[in-house]
Amino acid sequence: MQRQSPPHGASGAIPRQVAEDLVREAGAVAVERFTQGVEVTFKGWRNVVTATDYEIDRLITARLLQEFPGWGILSEESPPVDGGDSGLVWVVDPIDGTKNFSQGMPTFAVNLALVDRGTVVLALTYDPNRDELFLAERGAGASLNGKPMHVSSKTLVEECLIGFDMGYDNERAKQLLDFLGSLWPAMQGMRNIGSAALGLAYAASGRTDLYLHSVLSPWDFVPGLLLVQEAGGIATERDGSALAIGTHGIIAANAAVHADLMRLATGNPWQRAGLE
Repeated sequence: MQRQSPPHGASGAIPRQVAEDLVREAGAVAVERFTQGVEVTFKGWRNVVTATDYEIDRLITARLLQEFPGWGILSEESPPVDGGDSGLVWVVDPIDGTKNFSQGMPTFAVNLALVDRGTVVLALTYDPNRDELFLAERGAGASLNGKPMHVSSKTLVEECLIGFDMGYDNERAKQLLDFLGSLWPAMQGMRNIGSAALGLAYAASGRTDLYLHSVLSPWDFVPGLLLVQEAGGIATERDGSALAIGTHGIIAANAAVHADLMRLATGNPWQRAGLE
């Protein structure tokens, strides 16, 4: 069961303030390095990582360990830190959208969330190029730069601008493209965003009406899950089941669009690939 109020940090600041300051500081580093040129290496075919990913990871993890010793950390770019009996884990993606970052495309974000005994309680997705902070606290709503944000009010997929990303599993990416092709042209358009963090933030803020992905890691979707929920939406696995740390894919939208998408996806291989 989630505790009423996580402890303050070593500096006396609450977790939200520490997290806000940290993503903004990390974002400033990302933008500075982005304008100077990017050193790229490969973790796998098409899956790139940069020196800046590691630099920001070190910045974030060191600060979190200093402020909240004994809490866990799950980051894309470093070994996990065991939170022991605390029940509290920070989930970190130093740069979500590294491919965009490495190609000189200014569509990437710093992703940070706090999970309390399996429940996401704090979520931040920060776009440093636009100075946009998408933030949610469980039970307190979601905001964009301090102003309340809400999911789209559309009711049917045919009314929707759909955001999606393909990931690194070729078979499931092809299944997603085939599924989207089966919907076309009965939609308003599609956007391959290149950052799951921003894809979910855009769905939470109503910039897109629906977001789809096939293969995700916790640091990709955990902050966005709370953003969507606190903005009045629904985020589930492709078959409608609840998301978990080991989830495979995601459907995020308002309740009506989610239901319509589930109807349209029934029987399509994309919906259940890897889940059976």
